[in-house]
Order: sequence, then structure tokens, then C-alpha cells
Amino acid sequence: MSDPFALTTGAPRYFLSRLNPLAKLAAVLPFMLWLLLVRDVWTPFLFLILAMVTILIGARLSWRTLLLLVAGLPAVVFVLSLSFGLWTDASRVDTTPLVFQLGEFRFFRGAWLIGLATALRLGAVLALALIPGLTTTGPDLVRASVEHLRVPYRVGYTALAAYRFVPRFRHDLDLIRQAHRVRGVSGGRGPVAGIRRALGYVVPLLAGAIRHAERVSFAMDSRAFGAHESRTERHLLPLQVRDGVFVGLFWLCGAGLLVLAAQLG
Repeated sequence: MSDPFALTTGAPRYFLSRLNPLAKLAAVLPFMLWLLLVRDVWTPFLFLILAMVTILIGARLSWRTLLLLVAGLPAVVFVLSLSFGLWTDASRVDTTPLVFQLGEFRFFRGAWLIGLATALRLGAVLALALIPGLTTTGPDLVRASVEHLRVPYRVGYTALAAYRFVPRFRHDLDLIRQAHRVRGVSGGRGPVAGIRRALGYVVPLLAGAIRHAERVSFAMDSRAFGAHESRTERHLLPLQVRDGVFVGLFWLCGAGLLVLAAQLG
């Protein structure tokens, strides 16, 4: 099954994909932390728009991702705003206009605004995280961290090896399911049968993971991994002028949005 959060294969690399992973993190991380502190509606709303525009312009995405960004994310924000608003104490907002009433339950506009502010913060943080998340691979992030943040390569490439386990687990799980179907192994139907089948996958998956880890360990030892303080990188991810330009422009736009939100609020 294809990953809906993926760049279209064979497509030209847009500018976000050409940037250094650390530059994209440096651009969005300060504002992600700032959004955790604000309580108004306009600040997360403006940053949500900024993040979506940046992604739509800077990355070539599959149609599923475009649909999730344009329609799915706003829909989730709206549903969450109602959900959070329902948990708001009515006595705090009973001076605002009444939106609807069901029996003794009353839903006020102030409660919805409180829920909307919380939902927008979550949506904006998620959208900002998608800027590096949709256009950066795990190996590139590890290589950039080792190269520029002086993360010990023993730690970085151990994390990279663990990252490689994820598709390996998926492949092994598909093989186990196919083997069970060929041998006629079935636990019946229904949720209980599904749980029973899932538990039957645990032991072979664990055995395959141990074998794979052993092979990786032998391969790393045979290449003298960790025997030296540093290593020569084959794939370099240098910080270039365009990375600094992107970070500076993003911070400038973010500062302008903060001023605009303060005026609107």
C-alpha cells in the first residue's frame, strides 16, 4: 500500500526537498514552541495558513496528501473545536451568544471559540511539523545531525539502523500472513479471531527481528564500526546559502504574522 504522505515518485524535486533537513527544522521549531504558549485564535490560524501555503508551494505531493491538507486538516480542526468546546465550563462563557441548546445542555459561542483556539494550535503545530516531515527522509536527517550537530555517529547510525527495521517488519509481516494463508491457518472471523491471529504473528516477528539484528551487528563489526572517533561520510548534506535564505524568510514571515495577530486580537 502506498504511503499517502509521500512525494510523487518521478517528480521534480521542489525547493523544500532540496533544503537541508536542519534548516527546515530551524525554520519551524521556534514557532511550534511559541504556539504552545499562545491562547488566542488568530496566531495559530495565521501560522496554519503559512504552513499550508509553504507546503503546497514548496513540495510536489500526491493527490491524497493534497486532499488531506486542503480538506482533511480543516475538517479535523472544526471537529476538534466542537469537541473541546463541549468540555468547556458553561459558567465561564454564559455571557456570550447561545449557539444551540439540547435539553438542559447549552452550547455558547465562547465555548466554541475556546475549543477553536485549542484545535487551531494543534493543527498549526502539525502543519508546521509537516514542512520538514513531508520533504525529509529519516536517513537524511540522521546524516545532517551527525555532520552538523556533532551527534556521535555511533548513536546516529544506530538510530538509522533501527529506522530501517520498520519496513523490514512490514515485509516480514506480509510474508507471515501469506504463509498462514497458504497453510490454511485461520483463527475464524470476528474481532477475537483477529486478535488471536495477531498474537500468532508475534513469535515469528520477534524471531525474524533477532536474526536481522544479529546480521546487522555482524556487518557493523566486520566494517569496524565504532572503532574510530570519526568516519568519512559518503553522502554529504552541506548547509548552503539557500538554507539560510529560507530560514531568514520564514522567520521574517512568522514575525510579521505575530505582529498581525497581536493587532487583530
